[in-house]
Amino acid sequence: MKVSYQWLSQYVDIDDISPYELAEKLTRSGIAVDVVQQVNPDLEKVVIGHVLETTKHPEANKLNICKVDVGQEEILQIVCGAANVAAGQKVPVALVGAKLPGGVKIKKAKLRGVESQGMICSAEELGMNERYLSKEKTEGILVLQEDAPIGESIEPLFGFDDYVLELDLTPNRSDCLSMIGVAYEVAAILDRPIKLPEDLLGVKIDTNHFVQIEIDAPQACKHYAARLVKNIQIAESPQWLQNRLIAAGIRPINNVVDVTNYVMLEYGQPLHAFDFDRLDQSKIVVRLAKPGEKIVTLDDQERTLDEEMLLITDGVKPIAIAGVMGGANSEVTEHTTQILLESAYFDGISIRKTSKKLGLRSEASMRFEKGVDPSRIYAAVNRAATLLQQLAGASIEGDITEKKVSEPENIKIHLRTDWVNKVLGTQITVYEMKKIFERLQFDTNQVDDGLIVTVPTRRPDIIQEVDLIEEIARIYGYDEIPTTMPSGKYSQGGLKRNQQLRRLIKDQLEAMGLQEVITYTFTGEQQLQLNQGVVTGQKPISLALPMSEERQFLRTDLLPHLLEVAQYNRNRNQFNIRIYELGTVFSSDEINLTTLPKEKQLIAGLVTGEVPTYWKKTNETYDFYYTKGIVEQILTGLGIDSIEIDPVSIKGYHPGRTAALKKDGILLGYVGQIHPKVQQQYDLDETYVFELDLNILLELADREIVYRPLPKYPAVERDLAVVVSNDVTSQQLIDIIEAAAGHLLESVTLFDVYKSEKLGKDKKSMAFSLTYRNKERTLTDEEIVSMQEKVIQALKEKIHAELR
Repeated sequence: MKVSYQWLSQYVDIDDISPYELAEKLTRSGIAVDVVQQVNPDLEKVVIGHVLETTKHPEANKLNICKVDVGQEEILQIVCGAANVAAGQKVPVALVGAKLPGGVKIKKAKLRGVESQGMICSAEELGMNERYLSKEKTEGILVLQEDAPIGESIEPLFGFDDYVLELDLTPNRSDCLSMIGVAYEVAAILDRPIKLPEDLLGVKIDTNHFVQIEIDAPQACKHYAARLVKNIQIAESPQWLQNRLIAAGIRPINNVVDVTNYVMLEYGQPLHAFDFDRLDQSKIVVRLAKPGEKIVTLDDQERTLDEEMLLITDGVKPIAIAGVMGGANSEVTEHTTQILLESAYFDGISIRKTSKKLGLRSEASMRFEKGVDPSRIYAAVNRAATLLQQLAGASIEGDITEKKVSEPENIKIHLRTDWVNKVLGTQITVYEMKKIFERLQFDTNQVDDGLIVTVPTRRPDIIQEVDLIEEIARIYGYDEIPTTMPSGKYSQGGLKRNQQLRRLIKDQLEAMGLQEVITYTFTGEQQLQLNQGVVTGQKPISLALPMSEERQFLRTDLLPHLLEVAQYNRNRNQFNIRIYELGTVFSSDEINLTTLPKEKQLIAGLVTGEVPTYWKKTNETYDFYYTKGIVEQILTGLGIDSIEIDPVSIKGYHPGRTAALKKDGILLGYVGQIHPKVQQQYDLDETYVFELDLNILLELADREIVYRPLPKYPAVERDLAVVVSNDVTSQQLIDIIEAAAGHLLESVTLFDVYKSEKLGKDKKSMAFSLTYRNKERTLTDEEIVSMQEKVIQALKEKIHAELR
């Protein structure tokens, strides 16, 4: 909302307060002012002149020598090149020494040998926005109205000395979408009286019914009032009225349209003027549109309507979309002589739906959407009729004709004094509260524990006690409310267990050099067919309105999107990629959903390319064991040990380089290489991935920290290399070693795998490092030899291993 400072001063005495001080006071009371700007601050020494005569320049046919009276003793001679300059005109004249927008300074000059003592200005040279001017005013010099006072500064005539305050209103403060609404606010803040326009016509209802009004949609229109105004003389509005509209950002059209816009800005009540002679009958019917019904609006666009849109009709044809825009078939033109003024209360929800569906938003629709004051319907239509009498020579025919479904009701709210002070932390008395509401012009009645406050209809945002408390705080002054420490029970904030574990996992992955990515939750059919990891045997969930074919399902897996990220980076010459994602996947047992889908949290990672090296010179590429190490680090950090690692073959993975991770038979996830065909599809080199069920990890996590004393006695290490069949896994050997060695075995680590023809085509050698320690004494050689022999014997018996 743009508020003219000079216009506002007509309602509240603010002459002793600068626009900037007023903006500060409004902002501190809850009505934020974004900008305070003078309309045209760059003009100096520009006055109103009267062109007495014009003659052609002897040396140039396109130049005119003008004699101009600017209210000084001397008549000025000014050379002007505008084709429209003529004797008898009132024009803006920049005197010698004047300053114009853009840093232009006017000096004495000679044009083709003839002295020029100033410049007759165009609208553009004065810095006026041509968007708000008629075509005639933008061509050549600016011709002023005949009654413009000679010699006076040009600034008051065009309101260039005015200031505009731009309010950043919250949606609930629709009352401040009008000058009178802002005036009420300013009057309350400054504790000053408000001066409202006098209603010269009064509220008199016409019993002759020159216009029949019917409301067929009472749910969308509660009140419809109209006035007939005759003998209209369509003309340009006076400059003061144009200035008010331009300051508010509205382009002047003619005196009738300008008056309806002026009253809308003044009262916040949108009005509409119909050309009464263009109505098929003296009748107004407010009804819902018929499906497919059409109307050409004032912007010359044909609009197709539906049965939820409210129409104004003359009983035969639609003449306006209620509260949004009038129809071209009843538009006020230069030939209009009598008009029907409409002032009505339309349902905001209905107007908002219509405006949104049609993609048509106007100043009127915005006000109806946010809520207008139903008690201003009469005042607004009377104000417009009075102004048309004054500015268009109109005569008012009869009184107000109306149709009313219901009367507006004022809300009454019980305000408890103790509760106000408890909420605000103040000691405000009942008397002070009563005075605050008097400043707001709210009626009050005192009761034992506080006040009964009657809220005027202009404030639809106030509906409960806490709203009144906010009004008290605003007017009392936020700066006056004492600062106090919070009281009550304190609780320290912190992360829940699962949040801590999720953060731990991310910290571990990032410490190992992986970067987090966040991909789309939506996926395509090709990605669904790519992989079947943790979530299997479930049906994908299709979207009702997908954004594209690539995003028409909810994802069931994270890996396909990680592959897309890797491909994207690879195409941009980033070959060494380490990424992970922690996200949700969705699935269902049903094709057509009748219940909510299942949601599962997964953690997935991808590595490809070379392992970063610093002081080493040899390059090492990512492999299965590196990726398995990442997963083991995550599980160790969560306190999950004794993991079973079994080779598996699943869709999308390399059949010989993929393993399932289990804990006590519970599947945790998979780690392995992507299938070569899939790698080729994404144009990737060897790519290794893992995908874990985060929900299960969080359930199994045991992060209790157990401190152990440092060992007092030394450990003993022994290496053991055995030859086994190729199908034997390292985990099988480790399980046998741990069972046979007993409790003195501290750790067992695989450090070498060797294959050669000497061993046999189906054989391999696997070497382990075994660490023994007794916490109570030093181990003897005999004990160590005994344990080693038990291990060797167990390996021979269970998997036919041979000592190498």
